[in-house]
Order: sequence, then structure tokens, then C-alpha cells
Amino acid sequence: MVCPRCVQAIKHILTDLAIDFRSVDLGVIDLDQHLNEKQHQALSQRLKEQGFEILESKNASLIQIIKNTLIHQIHHSEEILSTNYSEFLEQKLDQDYAQMSRLFSQVEGLTIEKYITRLKVEKAKEWILYDEKGMAEIAFLLGYSSAAYLSSLFKKETGMTPSQFKQNSGKRKNLDEL
Repeated sequence: MVCPRCVQAIKHILTDLAIDFRSVDLGVIDLDQHLNEKQHQALSQRLKEQGFEILESKNASLIQIIKNTLIHQIHHSEEILSTNYSEFLEQKLDQDYAQMSRLFSQVEGLTIEKYITRLKVEKAKEWILYDEKGMAEIAFLLGYSSAAYLSSLFKKETGMTPSQFKQNSGKRKNLDEL
């Protein structure tokens, strides 16, 4: 689950299946009780139909939580971080960053830092396409020191400058494809 609409879709599925839950957040369902095998299969099937899956492995779960936490912070939060992302993740998830980073790199094949850069570039694409902000403001909101630095990262990630991207009506990636 990477967006508020996903959360609503999950809530709808749980309600349809009469499964009691405390809360549904990005990537996490807090159930009132354990599911029996029949409920688990029904939930798994309905989730699969909607493009979701139940993560059984603790490592896969942690990686998804890391991704969802970063997606929420970069794409859905108005708050600008006053700390770096390693401290943010440690505080938010109460886990050692070095361990999270090693696991993430082993499983995903890229570092958390590279993943953050990809998320920020996708957010920049959104603002560029909708003409909502100038490059200096986008750079500031994404935590970069200058528009020039963001532009160089953007070109490295997409192969185009931000203005070329805008002229070509650039394509964005789904956040769960990053």
C-alpha cells in the first residue's frame, strides 16, 4: 500500500470479509485477532485481485515498512525533515539504521539513499509536470541545497534535464515500481 487510496481499498476488503481491524496504515494492517486459515486465504485472494499481497517474511515486511515510511514522508507529508533520513528512519521505526540499510541493499539491490533519490525525483517530476513550483522551491522542499544540484540528480536519474522532461510531457513511474 503506497497511497491513501490503497489504505481505503484495504479497509473496504476487510469490511467486506467481516474481518475486524484496529487500523490500516501504509503497509500495515493491525487486526483485532488472528485470522483462521479460511479468512487468511480469502483475504489473500481479495488482496491479490487488487494488486496487493500479504508479506509473511519479517524481512520483507520491514523493507515494505521502510519504503512506505519514505513514500509517506516524501510524497504525502508537508513537513520538511530537520534531520537526515537515517536518523528519521531510526526514530520512526526504532531500528538500527546500519542493519536496515544492509538488509534493504541485499534484498532490493539498491541503497536506501538511492531509493530516496528516486522518490524525490518522482516528486520533482510531479511538481514539474503540474507547473506547481519553480526548481529552486522544489529543490528546497526536497531538501537539496540548490536547483543546480537537483537538476544534476534529475538528469542522472532520468537521462533528461527537468526542462527536457517537461517539454517531452515526461512519464512518471508508479511509486511501487521504484
